[in-house]
Amino acid sequence: PTSNFRPVLLPLQPLRLDFGGESEVRSLKSAEWVGGHVMPRGESLLSGYYLNELLMRLLARDDPHPALFDLYRQTVHVLATDVNPAMTSVLRAFELVLLRDIGLLPALDHQTLTLQPLQADQVYELSAEGGLRQSMRVNDEPPTVSRGAMTGQAWSDLHAALDGHAPWLDTLRVCAHLSTEDRTALQTQLRALLHHHCGVTALRTRQLMVEDRKSTRLNSSHVALS
Repeated sequence: PTSNFRPVLLPLQPLRLDFGGESEVRSLKSAEWVGGHVMPRGESLLSGYYLNELLMRLLARDDPHPALFDLYRQTVHVLATDVNPAMTSVLRAFELVLLRDIGLLPALDHQTLTLQPLQADQVYELSAEGGLRQSMRVNDEPPTVSRGAMTGQAWSDLHAALDGHAPWLDTLRVCAHLSTEDRTALQTQLRALLHHHCGVTALRTRQLMVEDRKSTRLNSSHVALS
């Protein structure tokens, strides 16, 4: 609280730091704000904290990831623009590129165990243990996207985007153009995959988002009643 660096150490801002020490706790010698963007607000701020939690849980300490840092900076910049309709697509694109970069995302153009290519008109689900596999039928009826699976065409489009020259931007475009059903299925499956690799049943920031939305709805209800 009494540090001279306190006014500079703002969340989700680009900083140049100088620190030292060999112990678990380092000594901060200098901190300088290097410009960039305004601080995200509201739900965008919570989304930024969500990115931080993913990076802290999934990356090893002191292991540099220059490409991921650039991705993180781009994503925070978009969140700071406060374009709420695009927020979910931005987060899905970040999650996919992050998982791909650290080797936790299987290839999305074929089934993981059988290596069979995906069929555009079939639906597939992503499992933390089994990778990408065709959705099972229930009572001899065709599998449905509503069960949490996504079409083979959508998975293939994401695979091509992740292999492109600009993975984050290309993946963001694909996520933005997914159908409502595919977008919901992708969020559900990525959430389960991230929870598995983070070793938690729920991420702290996601719980905060849910509580914030409940509080907002309650406040709106009180205003309406008044």
